[in-house]
Amino acid sequence: MEEEKKHSITTIDIGLLAKRLYARRRLFLYKVWPITFVLACFYIFCIPRYYTSDAKLVPEIGNSGGTGMLGSLASSFGINLGDMETSDAINPMLYPDLMEDNGFTIAMFPVRVKTSDGEIDTDYFTYLTTCQEYPWWSSVFKTISDAIGSLFPNDEEDDATTASGKRSPYWLSKREHNVAETIRGCIHISVNEKTGTIGIQAQAQDPLVAKILADSVQAHLQQFITDYRTNKARIDVEHYEQLALKARHEYDSICRSYARFLETNTNIVMPRYQTALENLQKDMQMKYTTYTSLMAQLETAKAKLQERTPAFTQLKGASVPLRPAGPKRMLFVLFMLILVTVVTAVVILRKDIVKTITLS
Repeated sequence: MEEEKKHSITTIDIGLLAKRLYARRRLFLYKVWPITFVLACFYIFCIPRYYTSDAKLVPEIGNSGGTGMLGSLASSFGINLGDMETSDAINPMLYPDLMEDNGFTIAMFPVRVKTSDGEIDTDYFTYLTTCQEYPWWSSVFKTISDAIGSLFPNDEEDDATTASGKRSPYWLSKREHNVAETIRGCIHISVNEKTGTIGIQAQAQDPLVAKILADSVQAHLQQFITDYRTNKARIDVEHYEQLALKARHEYDSICRSYARFLETNTNIVMPRYQTALENLQKDMQMKYTTYTSLMAQLETAKAKLQERTPAFTQLKGASVPLRPAGPKRMLFVLFMLILVTVVTAVVILRKDIVKTITLS
């Protein structure tokens, strides 16, 4: 009997709450909803739209150790020697962290970008500093901030450089630092742990700029991965090139000495001349052997460099987006209408809600 009474009271209270809200329908129809709709539209339409373009690629993950037949034999016993080999210090899961490095980020400064309407064709740094749209209140705040900042002049150089006159990626001016932070917010690199797929997403206020940025980040990332994985092999190639060049010079020098000796000592059969000639021939043969050996090692180093150079498979190329990615204007306005409706209903029925909860 008591449970039925409580249930009856709750049902009556819910109906009463609905009636009271219906009685205040004019408040929603003529004040709350129109004002909320206008303010929400005024706010969201002041925020510039942005576009996103993404690309996906898979780098070739080579086996630097080359287990060969031993690996095949071990695999027949369920042993994976590949897991025992030394892996790269920078594995693919760390690629997203590259955006935290100033050296990788400011490499995007000189990238040429062009808007879809063709009105802007400049570098990315200039595009971010002079060609961006902002809400009107941001402009007001920036004006106030600049006015306050003018009262406290800063002697900091506009572009921080090293003593050699070149820009240092780790010594940026305030403006360069702000642009670098903006780039980090517009470009995202992700790695799928299961498939090893690298995803690149670029955001911009123009669809063509977003596509160009995605392509540029992909190229920079491919170059970084290639440079990293081939660093040791490239050093070896340069080392053997220098040794081979030096050996070639020495061989050419001994060949010229041998030729001069023959020209100046024709028809001489004295033993000391024969001994000198034999010594020159031996020295020339030794220099030639050294040179050919170094050339063989150079070719081996080049082959290793080619083997270490990763190949990339592009799963999805960056394309020019047709529709903006945000802000979602209709969803925002709808969300604000629902939110203000709930808040207003709670304010109107707060006493009844408290009373219902107390009786329950």
